[in-house]
Amino acid sequence: MKRSTVTGTWLVAFALTGCSADGHDPSHASETEPIRVFAAASLQPSFEEIAAEFTAENPHLEVDISAAGSSTLVHNLHAGAPADVLATADEASMQDAHDAELTDPNSHEVFAANTLVGVVPADNPAQVNSLEEATEPGVKLVTCAPQVPCGALSESVAQAAGVALRPVSEEHQVVDVLGKVRTGEADAGLVYATDARLASEEVTVFPITQAEQQRNLYPIARTTDTGHPEEADAFIEFVHSERGQAILASHGFLKP
Repeated sequence: MKRSTVTGTWLVAFALTGCSADGHDPSHASETEPIRVFAAASLQPSFEEIAAEFTAENPHLEVDISAAGSSTLVHNLHAGAPADVLATADEASMQDAHDAELTDPNSHEVFAANTLVGVVPADNPAQVNSLEEATEPGVKLVTCAPQVPCGALSESVAQAAGVALRPVSEEHQVVDVLGKVRTGEADAGLVYATDARLASEEVTVFPITQAEQQRNLYPIARTTDTGHPEEADAFIEFVHSERGQAILASHGFLKP
């Protein structure tokens, strides 16, 4: 029985077996030749479900998903980690991959969008209810690092709001920001709306007005060294399909 699996580290992703693209018949894909998808960390739950649905419709195929920060994924491709599909949380990271000829620009398509929200622990000990309050002295605010899509969006939204971020920690994955708020290590954090949904019983969300006008777009593309071009295209097509879009919507993603 075919399956979809998720790996979260470069070492696991790098160890996956490659194969030749020449004359490859997608109907003959084996368990040692999965479609390897590098996906932004915020996509992990939705892409796990998409992969499961995709393999259910294509039982001769298997999908392996490696989830990490978008900049980390592009760095891993630079380092030679094998992948067939790249899906990032912003256009800038994908453009870096295109510029380095790691991905095929002709296969580039935007498939989803996301917005920024603020989160605080459920008991909200610091009494933070707005972005302005989250940036006050003494508040332990956690954000994504500026080179991460969530961090770049946080900086942009803060500038639009006329406030300066003073994070006590900058994380390389949005899930790590959420984790510090969930455990009470932080008084507040800035995360994607989709990630906030994952901890709805552990955190309280406060909206950020300026975020409504600024959304991150999620592009997907086939890598240039894929050993499975037909299967990679089939997975990308499924992400764009009515079923794929419904799964993304169920996880809180917006249509681009």
